[in-house]
Amino acid sequence: MEEIKIYFQYDTELSEFEAIQKGYRVDVFVKVGGIYFNLRVFDIIRLQQEFESEVDSEGYYAVEPNLILVKEVNKKEILCTIRNLYKQKYFDEIKPTCDVNVDELIEIQ
Repeated sequence: MEEIKIYFQYDTELSEFEAIQKGYRVDVFVKVGGIYFNLRVFDIIRLQQEFESEVDSEGYYAVEPNLILVKEVNKKEILCTIRNLYKQKYFDEIKPTCDVNVDELIEIQ
């Protein structure tokens, strides 16, 4: 099995707390076979709020690219979800990113 690497742009107690409180995190990157993917991680409550707000203001909801849903936006849940999505070949179907500065990322184990 090909190895994947998971990165956050920020990995502090504060960034973890803020992500859980906000219900989303957009600084998550995954490297698969030399290709990077930037994931948008949401919990269902925040996604519903985003959906309702955008539908009210725009009349429709524009889906975020590379969106994944988790029960709670914490590190453990994010890592577990990404690993399971990888097994299901999720990364074969989503949009890679070409705008990533690897030096600014922190590898998460």
